[in-house]
Amino acid sequence: MTERALRLGTRRSKLAMAQSGHVADAVRQLTGRAVELVEITTYGDTSREHLAQIGGTGVFVAALRDALLAGEVDFAVHSLKDLPTAQHPDLVLAAIPEREDPRDVLVTGEGLSLARLPKGARVGTGSPRRMAQLNAYARSHGLDLTCVPIRGNVDTRVGYVREGELDAVVLAAAGLNRIGGTEELLGGLSAERLPTDTVLPAPGQGALAVECPATDTDLVATLSALDDPRTRAAVTAERSLLAALEAGCSAPVGALADILADGPGHGQVVTEMRLRGVVGTTDGSTLVQLSTTGPVPTSHDEAAALGRELAAEMLAKGAAGLMGERAL
Repeated sequence: MTERALRLGTRRSKLAMAQSGHVADAVRQLTGRAVELVEITTYGDTSREHLAQIGGTGVFVAALRDALLAGEVDFAVHSLKDLPTAQHPDLVLAAIPEREDPRDVLVTGEGLSLARLPKGARVGTGSPRRMAQLNAYARSHGLDLTCVPIRGNVDTRVGYVREGELDAVVLAAAGLNRIGGTEELLGGLSAERLPTDTVLPAPGQGALAVECPATDTDLVATLSALDDPRTRAAVTAERSLLAALEAGCSAPVGALADILADGPGHGQVVTEMRLRGVVGTTDGSTLVQLSTTGPVPTSHDEAAALGRELAAEMLAKGAAGLMGERAL
């Protein structure tokens, strides 16, 4: 008797479907079983409020988790940056596949870049993290720009620039890469990948989370083959920093852990992990930006400790006062 198809729970957006499609293909190859996508509408998809207003944390996740717990789907794929930092007691993060490009992308009119935006440029982003860092960059480089809160999928956001409503919008590079057809989508617009020295990404940005019920030990074991240990170590450190700052994923916190290698080229020896963190007021007037470097973590606890250490340093420098209300 053929085994029944595995049911993968996913949000309905074009990006979520593309991300889940990549994971479904990998699971089919791994198991030889059919995988069907089950589309689930989340509160974050239906609410028209800005993410910062509806809390950010978990708004794209709760409905998928409800479906997992009710047995309506076997596993689910999330954007890791949408997941609350506390692990759900009945679910397990079975795999964090290799991360895509974690950077942000500035989409502008043809030939423009962040440094060359016109005076009074309007830049669309719904992220307090991006606003804080873009405004800080503008202040330190004598630029005059205004961040405008927006929502919507990739096509909608790019449309604001194409139709001249905004001078630029900020998107995640990983989303553009996963959707594919970027040249068609942008059609004559410019896309500048913002250096992480200018804008640090959201903790976990560019990484996917594959989650399933803790009781399904066979599926947990199967899905764990998709896990990338380096990505997991990096995002664990980033999310530990976020948790230790007691901030939700709509707070103006950026973090990125990267692996530092000894020497250029192939055959290089991975020696250390660097974790950078930033928190700031959305007007960019105050930023606390620090980094720490340590041995590459070999366990969850070591990675989490790196995040907590940097968070403690940031809090000592006044980070708590820059985040507005703490996430409850």
